[in-house]
Amino acid sequence: MTKKIAVLAGDGIGPEIVAEAIKVLSFLNTDMKLELVFDNALIGGAAYDAFGTPLPQQTLNLCKNADAVLLGAVGGPKWEPLPHAVRPERGLLGIRSELNLFANLRPAVLYPQLADASTLKPEVVSGLDIMIVRELTGGIYFGTPRGIRVLENGERQGFNTKIYNESEIRRIAHVAFKIARKRHKKLCSVDKANVLEVTELWRQVVTEVGKEYPDVQLSHMYVDNAAMQLVRAPRQFDVIVTTNMFGDILSDTAAMLTGSIGMLPSASLDANAKGMYEPIHGSAPDIAGQGVANPLATILSVAMMLRYTFNETTAAERIERAVNSALDAKVRTADIYSEGMTKVGTSAMGDAVVNALKGV
Repeated sequence: MTKKIAVLAGDGIGPEIVAEAIKVLSFLNTDMKLELVFDNALIGGAAYDAFGTPLPQQTLNLCKNADAVLLGAVGGPKWEPLPHAVRPERGLLGIRSELNLFANLRPAVLYPQLADASTLKPEVVSGLDIMIVRELTGGIYFGTPRGIRVLENGERQGFNTKIYNESEIRRIAHVAFKIARKRHKKLCSVDKANVLEVTELWRQVVTEVGKEYPDVQLSHMYVDNAAMQLVRAPRQFDVIVTTNMFGDILSDTAAMLTGSIGMLPSASLDANAKGMYEPIHGSAPDIAGQGVANPLATILSVAMMLRYTFNETTAAERIERAVNSALDAKVRTADIYSEGMTKVGTSAMGDAVVNALKGV
């Protein structure tokens, strides 16, 4: 059966890294007869430049009709002066909302070959393997009312609303418990229940859902302590579930434990495992067009696509083994380079993974 993938390269380094992921998928498409079909569309700043909106209707239609979405990155200084409603990031948020991609999975895995690249001591981070499950379509990023207003005294005031319904909390909790059940049966729910009523409800609902998973050990942690613990003793965590904003922050913290944000993929799923897959590192406009960006996070994102949306576990595992083999061969982009390695650019890193695929 044909599998339709909407390809949204986006802005900055997006086109460069997505090209390498497509290179990997194209090889497997031929080698394993996966029946993948790719359709390209604009999003973000590139879409605004062409159509005056960061999410054109034709892009949204393509994504709705696809089985999965591959995204590069959106945004950059060029578009920062735009009104908030048409900034590139609104295109990304729009896709998440329109497709109801409420569950964001962000693994933080330290490859043993990169233990020295982490800013923490190897004995602290070696063997790190965390899955952060972030609620993606609720919370303060989507809550209303929101805006900037002028008070009676003439002072400007910005305001946002952090809000969660019980049903939103319950569905993301089920996703997290099911993932924990397949891993080491440990789930830590992160909130700020001592200060924020919305996360007091979060803790109550997660605890209620936990009763349906007696085999999973549930713990709770305040977000400030969780941030500290990720740096102090990160291996204590297996699966973390948290709100949209807290997950955004904690997953980027976890990213740096692995040596480079350029190594981390993500998946955003709906209730039926249709997903959008993207690296978490952003558009990196400072290196865009130079051919030096690390494509491995994007390549690992398509491995997640094959696993979670298409149930092509063998193909996903082949990509992951190929990335390991490329790292074993000491091939490195600049962000993970160290003395004695072979420094390569974006395209050559993709080629190294494809070459490794031939042997796995």
